Order: sequence, then structure tokens, then C-alpha cells
Amino acid sequence: LKRVHRPEYVDLIFEHAPTQGYAQLDPDTAMNPYSMNAALRGVGAAIAATDAVMAGELQNAFCAVRPPGHHAFAELAGGFCYLNNSGIAAQRLTDAGRRVAILDVDLHHGNGTQGMFYDRGDVLTVSIHADPERFYPFFWGYADEYGAGEGMVANLNLPLPRGTADEGFMAALGTALEKIDSWGADSLVLALGLDAFEGDPFAGLGVSTNGFARIGRAVADMGLPTTIIQEGGYLCPELGRNLAAVLGAFA
Repeated sequence: LKRVHRPEYVDLIFEHAPTQGYAQLDPDTAMNPYSMNAALRGVGAAIAATDAVMAGELQNAFCAVRPPGHHAFAELAGGFCYLNNSGIAAQRLTDAGRRVAILDVDLHHGNGTQGMFYDRGDVLTVSIHADPERFYPFFWGYADEYGAGEGMVANLNLPLPRGTADEGFMAALGTALEKIDSWGADSLVLALGLDAFEGDPFAGLGVSTNGFARIGRAVADMGLPTTIIQEGGYLCPELGRNLAAVLGAFA
């Protein structure tokens, strides 16, 4: 945890994890007595899946975890996220000498993941999401955020207009995959949000179930060992079918 999250932050959330009642970390990120156990199990799943892929036991692995993680910064919780599962998986791979890319296809920008690696040049972060001009997280996720210092050009944001459907999303995904290929990644962490769906309650983008199948095929066709970690995706009848559409491509 302390390789990607600041030690003071980790100590703080453990010390203040409530033994009864609730604590509020940000306007939409609360804790109850069970929160940290759930978050730690999510981290454990991300680590176990990444290790299995690195060991060659699996070509790809999927982590069905809650809470999600991509809005958690190194020192800050947010957006229902306490610990950044994708960031921890990427760090695990980097520590093993892998050249890692994180591809985030959630409806919302992976601001915590971006912030975590923004000034580092050893992990590429790529996010396709609804334009934050009028959409959470509002203050991050713009196209002119390229990284800083050693991380310059190691961050790519591809914000999309509200309502963008399959063809627009696939065009952005093509740009994202070209960047990952030119980066020379040998391992991939896919932050899989399903809330870009046309029927999702947030109504930000318009990807169809067939569109999710196309996303899965395009990413799988890269042939990179991939750790897939669940991010967003809210209650609607098609949620399970959309997940199956993505994972079917990897099967």
C-alpha cells in the first residue's frame, strides 16, 4: 500500500476507521466499520490476480471488487474509493521489472490514478471518459494534461462529449491503444468501468452492449497479459450482460 499511497494517508485511514457508526472522508466517500476490510480485500484480489498473470498461471485475470479505486489519490480518498486497486496492481508489476500501462475506460476520469503517477515516467496512464467540463471529477481529466517532470507524455486523457456512442468511443480507444503500443508496454492494467453504457443511470456516454464487446476484443487483441479491475457500473438490467460482453473477448 505504501508504495503508491503516502504512508501518512494509510496510517490516517486505518487509525480513523470507525469501530462503530460512520466517518465521512469526502462528500461522497463515507466509512463504516466494514469499509477498510472490503477495501483491503479488493487490494488483495488485485495483487493475487496480478501475481497469477505474472507467474504465467493466467493470461488475463478479472477482479470483481467493491469498493472501486480509481478516484483514490496517493493521499486522498474520493468518489467511493479508498485504495487505488489499479495503481497498486501497476506498482506490483513495475516492482517486478514490467513496463506497465493502465487503461481506464470508466465513464469518469481516473483522477486518482493520474495523480498517483503524474510525475513518474515508469507507468503510462491512459483514460477515456466523459468530458469533465460538466462531469465528475470536474477538475481533472482534460486533454492538455500530459504528465509532469519525469512523467511528461506518460499521461493521455481522451475526454468525450456527453452522449458519445460506440463509434466515437472506439475511435478514442484506437488512439489509446496506439499510445500503449508505442509506449512498449509488456503488461496492462484495465480499469474496467461499465458506466459508459447508454442505459446507465448517470447517462454520460452512449456505449451499447455490442460496443462493450468491441472494446473487449480490441484490448484483448493487443495480446498483453492483462489484469482487469472493476471500477464503475451502476444498477441497470444490462450490467451483467455488459460485463460478460467485455470478458467474453478475453475468454
